[in-house]
Amino acid sequence: MQIPPFKLERYFAKYEFNAKYLLCSSDCEAMTVSDLLALEPGAAEKFQQVWLGYTESQGSPALRQAICGLYQTIKPENVLVHTGAEEAIFLFMQAVLQSGDHVIAHWPCYQSLADVARSVGCDVTLWKAREENGWALDLDELRKALRPNTKLIVVNTPHNPTGYLMSESDFRALHRIAAERNILLFCDEVYRESEYDPADRLPAGCDLGEQAVSLGVMSKTYGLAGLRIGWVATRNKEVYARMAALKDYTTICNSAPSEFLAELALRHRQKLIERNVGILQQNLSVMDEFFKRHENRFSWIRPKAGSMAFPRYLGGDVEAFCDELARKAGVLLLPGSMYDDTGNHFRLGLGRRNLPEAVARLEEFLAEI
Repeated sequence: MQIPPFKLERYFAKYEFNAKYLLCSSDCEAMTVSDLLALEPGAAEKFQQVWLGYTESQGSPALRQAICGLYQTIKPENVLVHTGAEEAIFLFMQAVLQSGDHVIAHWPCYQSLADVARSVGCDVTLWKAREENGWALDLDELRKALRPNTKLIVVNTPHNPTGYLMSESDFRALHRIAAERNILLFCDEVYRESEYDPADRLPAGCDLGEQAVSLGVMSKTYGLAGLRIGWVATRNKEVYARMAALKDYTTICNSAPSEFLAELALRHRQKLIERNVGILQQNLSVMDEFFKRHENRFSWIRPKAGSMAFPRYLGGDVEAFCDELARKAGVLLLPGSMYDDTGNHFRLGLGRRNLPEAVARLEEFLAEI
């Protein structure tokens, strides 16, 4: 398999642990194990009794039952738990694609959503979200991109890195397009339940038809990246079986302590959602004021969901700006070139409590230059 270096991860390897302020984080604020256990009486005692043997490959029955609470039509046998979302993406692509298949991928995107398909030998067409349209996708462009050998459409909503949230009418139309042509639809929903207005929440892809596979993870909305628990939910039995068989060659099974803590978190996920969306709302207010003060240096489209935005830097080369900011001010932003974006954008993380402090340092740096 030939696959290029993961640009985003290589960038973080260079800067992440040398910068005091990570102003580009993709996840929401984390918490300690003790804080998580405190959500439920007796949980700490039960955690002490977790058996450190092998777990069920598809995920513990209790965890899969808890995951079903995110969906309307999904049963435990439709859920396959993975070590984070990345393993799930990798195994899905390996399970369903062959060399010569055509894939359409929402772009900009998390690199593996396109490059794993390319590594299999697929021809990937980028379905581009356009800034001038508020980062919206155009369904007519999708229809024009379809080919007789189109095997898969990849969509990410709420979107990484722009914070765009597709309308429900467009989302349902997308599912109809895929179903009518017998095309698989991979729905990256790792930021679902982080909508700033819960009324905007889309139905889960897996609830709209057997052609769809929904991706979820504990890392983003719930702020529990350290658990390394992700999953796919789908009523497509063939896709599920192929992925389950491939998992025997990767992690085989998941961490027992992580599965226990993930199940606990999902039982109390509304508290985690309220906590983290509250942080997002506060930080959005900070950023609204920041961009008003610096409209000569930056432009942005306010996100609708999730913990990221994708502003444009107007003051010069964005890579040089991000590098100097990290080295001199200890504030890390992620240049859009890590997404192969050439529009001078950068990824802004909105999910951390220390954002106001990081923004204050950013403003000091702007004053200095």
